[in-house]
Amino acid sequence: MQAANAAEALQSYSKPDPVQVPIFFKAVGNAPIMKQNLYKINALNPFRAVIRFLRKQLGWKAQEPLFTYINLAFAPAPDDTVTNLFKSFATEGRLIVNYSTTAAWG
Repeated sequence: MQAANAAEALQSYSKPDPVQVPIFFKAVGNAPIMKQNLYKINALNPFRAVIRFLRKQLGWKAQEPLFTYINLAFAPAPDDTVTNLFKSFATEGRLIVNYSTTAAWG
């Protein structure tokens, strides 16, 4: 039984990395809701590129507060790659990024 689980896990990680990752942006608290909230972003980018993209879409300057979370659970490090986050935390084939103007979770 364990050998089958191990083989299945190895197969899922041996698949080629996606070139584009679908990212679903979801507002939390008083953050403005985006008109379009599903985008495809290069999988090789660090997460800081997602943050810059989100700031640009919202029209926010670098000094304005912006907090990002994956699946309402944790704030990823800016140097995490999009592909690693997608492989580990994708839901229904997309990476859900929640954003807020104030710290929403620890």
